[in-house]
Amino acid sequence: MRRMAALGTYAVFRAVGSAMRHAPEPLVEVVGSAVAGRLAGRRTAAGAQYARHLQRVLGSEIDEVAVRDWTRRAFRNYARYWAEGARLPSLPAEVIRDRMRVESGFEHLAGAMSSGRGAILALPHIGSWEWGGAWLSLEGYPMTTVAEVLQPPELFAWFVAQREKLGLTIVPLCPGSGGVLLRTLRAGGLVGLLCDRDLQGNGIEIEFFGERTTLPGGPATLALRTGAALLPTAVYSGPGRHHTAVVLPEVDVRRDKGLRQDVERITQDLARALETLIRRAPDQWHLFQPNWPSDRAAPPHDRDRSVDRAP
Repeated sequence: MRRMAALGTYAVFRAVGSAMRHAPEPLVEVVGSAVAGRLAGRRTAAGAQYARHLQRVLGSEIDEVAVRDWTRRAFRNYARYWAEGARLPSLPAEVIRDRMRVESGFEHLAGAMSSGRGAILALPHIGSWEWGGAWLSLEGYPMTTVAEVLQPPELFAWFVAQREKLGLTIVPLCPGSGGVLLRTLRAGGLVGLLCDRDLQGNGIEIEFFGERTTLPGGPATLALRTGAALLPTAVYSGPGRHHTAVVLPEVDVRRDKGLRQDVERITQDLARALETLIRRAPDQWHLFQPNWPSDRAAPPHDRDRSVDRAP
């Protein structure tokens, strides 16, 4: 039964993806906005969780009207992310190039790559990192990244195939994935890692938006072991149908103490850089899941109050 349900999910993903690729872009935008509006207008756990995150980013004094407005925009941006992600593999190279802008910091990436050190783009779940990855591949910087394995296997294989069309190399998240990334960086390659969520639950304890939580220690560990540049980076949606990349200066990854202490220091510095990138566009932060221990420990009545603040 579970197998049949999983295959049904796969069939739906493929059908929706195909429909989005072949439908006129204005129609996809209208439908996506309408669906996002309906979701934002309902009291959902995702909306309540986003409201909690928003208060961390913008401050607990934000009022209920502002929370509703930010939440609507967050759902619209999330719909845009999915719609563009479905259409991206079929877009001509000239469209991807035309709609990509680099606001600042590309010299940090270009310098690291030309020196042969390799680079790690440390990314939050902001905007559309896939668009940036597709553009980098066109510019001669193919990126390797890690993805959580999806079920059923057919869905994950389809997901990987779509990303490979963009010039991305997808490594399944497993015990051997770290070795693949090490070899890529030691060869002077480019690795992109989403690192604002601790998916495996074994990350480094740091302070993130004024509250203790854990973030993955992988980016810091890889940088220490390879000498690659660790570059906090975001690709924002907008203006309009364009995308805007910002690459911050590299995080200091010099060895100072023991490996564990250095990883903790670097991960904390990286968290502060991620805060800067997220604060620029919190309505593009696609984080609707618990990310702090207090999110999971919140009693039901606290979660209910959060839902009341969501639209």
